[in-house]
Amino acid sequence: MESRKGRIHTIDGIRGLSLFGILCANMLIFQYGMYGQWKMEVFHISMFDHWMNDFLSIVFVGSSMPIFTFLFGYSLVMMGSSLERKGLPVKWSLFKRAIFLIILGVLHSTYLWEGDILLMYGILSIFLLVFVRRRAKTILICAIGLCLILGGLAFMGMMNGPEGVLNELSNPQVLTPYIEKTTEVYSSGTYAEIKEYRNNIYPPEGDTPEKDTFGEKFAMTLLGILVIMPMFLIGMYAAKKQWFVDVAEKSKRYRTLAITFIVGGLVLKGYAQFAVEGVLKGTGGIIGPFMLSFGYIFLMALLYTNVSFRNKLKGFEAVGKLSLTNYILQTVICTTIFYGYGFGLFGKLGVTLGFVLSIVIYTLQVVGSYYYLQHFKTGPLEFINRKWVYFSLKRKKKRPILEEQIL
Repeated sequence: MESRKGRIHTIDGIRGLSLFGILCANMLIFQYGMYGQWKMEVFHISMFDHWMNDFLSIVFVGSSMPIFTFLFGYSLVMMGSSLERKGLPVKWSLFKRAIFLIILGVLHSTYLWEGDILLMYGILSIFLLVFVRRRAKTILICAIGLCLILGGLAFMGMMNGPEGVLNELSNPQVLTPYIEKTTEVYSSGTYAEIKEYRNNIYPPEGDTPEKDTFGEKFAMTLLGILVIMPMFLIGMYAAKKQWFVDVAEKSKRYRTLAITFIVGGLVLKGYAQFAVEGVLKGTGGIIGPFMLSFGYIFLMALLYTNVSFRNKLKGFEAVGKLSLTNYILQTVICTTIFYGYGFGLFGKLGVTLGFVLSIVIYTLQVVGSYYYLQHFKTGPLEFINRKWVYFSLKRKKKRPILEEQIL
């Protein structure tokens, strides 16, 4: 039976892999903006960059973040079990963890980058507290129910993927000028100018940019929660059913699931990427990314069934152990490279070189994380989070000193 320590290594490795995919997908947003990434014709990129953009859209975009989401739900259950063993209040401690993520998410999105996901994770964590002590079967039923609802909405054409939402929110005649203005501000603006633009201006429905309202932001946040909540629940279900315990005995199962989900996900995402229109385009754009996410999860678990190969995954594990710190660090590095208060390369580097940059940044994170963990047990943000969650004004009772302890 695989030890608890080995199981944690597997989870850390999968989390580290997801951070590479997240960086590759987010690189398009760092370079071209939240809306510009779907309108590459505005930037007049080369044909090879168009091909690379299709590759990234199919392989990484939409399929990396769900892995992170899955593991977040998984860790919620594991942390709850750990708190319970230590005799600490489970829901109160997890609630404090959610508050920390909300605060960090607000700071991240307000002062650094609009692509933050921590705020949404923090809000959803509060909703998920009701599932922490629920049976695995109950959690699975709720997850399947939400998946069916989302699948039904996609089939009816009410959810058409990112590009469909983009076209519905904005008038195409004014979207291009908006993206051009975004490029101007982000590539040459000061920190204050970029912050003001990011937090207050959004794609217009009329002829001029409009102020974003709190209600609209809140509605979009709720929609995002609805979309990602099934993945959280399935992660919680996986933890309760101990999916990654005794991985060596499940190699055949992991291999079958990895092949099935990867092939299915790539086919659906490929169709959604290249199809002009139709119901299946929207369905593939919603279901495909999640299928591919599970394929990657099971593929990584399969790699851990090979004892001789595990040592080669230490780099992924190191990044995964410092996932929160590395996620924020990716933002700091990339905004410095692309925004006007840094090197101002917004919209100029190109998709292919951006992908190469992703590999370079992630490699540095692998090396840095590995050597950092040789001297410290947790990352800076992980340390603050842990201190906040376990902080209490109550005085701890002193343990009685036993004779054996004195001797």
